[in-house]
Amino acid sequence: MLELRDVVKSYVAGDEHVRAAAGISLVVEAGELVALYGPSGSGKTTLLLLAAGILRPDSGHVLFDGRDVATMADRETAAYRMRDVGIVFQAFHLIPGASALDNATVKLLGRGTTRRDARRRAQPLLDRVGIGAKAARHPAKLSAGERQRVAVARALANEPRLLLADEPTGNLDSESGRVVLSLLAEICHSRGLAVLLATHDPAALDFADRALQLRDGRLTEHDAPPESRPVGSEMP
Repeated sequence: MLELRDVVKSYVAGDEHVRAAAGISLVVEAGELVALYGPSGSGKTTLLLLAAGILRPDSGHVLFDGRDVATMADRETAAYRMRDVGIVFQAFHLIPGASALDNATVKLLGRGTTRRDARRRAQPLLDRVGIGAKAARHPAKLSAGERQRVAVARALANEPRLLLADEPTGNLDSESGRVVLSLLAEICHSRGLAVLLATHDPAALDFADRALQLRDGRLTEHDAPPESRPVGSEMP
């Protein structure tokens, strides 16, 4: 589903030249959740932005379903993100003055769906992530874990084939974090999504099919994958 081939990406931070990706190769299959570990500044977010087509590599290839995202025209890249990719951010990025339901419809409205149809399609997603009863509440009236569930519903609204999650448990307590990880794993396996998860959270090892370590722009195996994934196989 997603493949990076010999991807190189560098940037300048102050007086420092940082190589976020130093010839990275990676494959994420459909129905697979890959956890990406690494210290702050190691390039985890950069790798997600490359996968989303928001950043372009200095060299190498970013392939989605065999198509090179790095060589797409801007309009094609925008269509790829709208059609095929869902992104879950650490900071939620919800609209404060909009209800949970309306926040979940943002991507659908961006594709030209009417507000009525967008709401009709988004409500079952909120139900699925366990927050349907609070669809009318604004983000300020939701807990951090509930806001992250809304963000997951929003990311899934366009029925993506690739889900990119950037520190989705970074602002959550351990219990809420495990609930979100369980939800992402369940959706990954039940819907056949390819999921790339950038995280510091050791609990992600309990839900990931594979775990990788990013350091100095290079990937290595972080740890052996769990022998089974019963915790992530059911909805919270």
